[in-house]
Amino acid sequence: MMYDCIGDVHGCYEECMQLLDKMGYQIRDGVPWHPERYVPVFLGDITDRGPKSVEMIDFVWELVVHKKAGLYVPGNHCNKLYRYFLGNKVHATHGLETTVAELEALHPKARKRVRQRFMQLYEEAPLYLVLDEGKLVVAHAGIKREFIGLNNKKVQTFVLYGDITGKSLPDGRPERLDWAINHKGNPLIVYGHTPVLEPRVKNNTYNIDTGAVFGGKLTGFRYPEKIFFQVDSSLPFVPEKFHKYSE
Repeated sequence: MMYDCIGDVHGCYEECMQLLDKMGYQIRDGVPWHPERYVPVFLGDITDRGPKSVEMIDFVWELVVHKKAGLYVPGNHCNKLYRYFLGNKVHATHGLETTVAELEALHPKARKRVRQRFMQLYEEAPLYLVLDEGKLVVAHAGIKREFIGLNNKKVQTFVLYGDITGKSLPDGRPERLDWAINHKGNPLIVYGHTPVLEPRVKNNTYNIDTGAVFGGKLTGFRYPEKIFFQVDSSLPFVPEKFHKYSE
């Protein structure tokens, strides 16, 4: 199989449509179709911060759940929205407030539909995807090789939030270790979560969150060719949101 992994969209629906078009997709019956049969794979965090989270929910649900023509793994923002829909006590901050505002602007019937669709999408999603007979692994924030094949709380925390230490940085963000520097050989791992100005390739790992919602780019990664596709964001550039690795 051949896959097109798409980085953190964060409600940037228009950029997502532009990227799919650039990658050669046609929209048929509401879902992307590629003449060479590539399968779209969304890396999570399809909502929050950006302008069109509801459209992204409907689009990815139609693609993944209804038509079964694409794949999706959840991100930490997906997890937070899911907990919000469950009625848990979550703060509508760090981007969730934009999704909540969209939802509250909807007719109650439409709001109920979106909630049902997102919960189904989330509940049916795997924590991470093992594809191409184990040669390709897709996880929102990455995954250590020793975690592949496991499905427990520790793995869930890692794939949603990365290799967090429990400490906080001065700006309040959680401190995360650079797990990719210790990855050796196979499989090829595609992930997002940590915005970077350009895709970061390290030890057969590929970070393709290029900060579309922070004025960067939305990136697609074509497998097995290892080709990047990008479109520019229409949003203002916020340089402090981009991570700089110490290589």
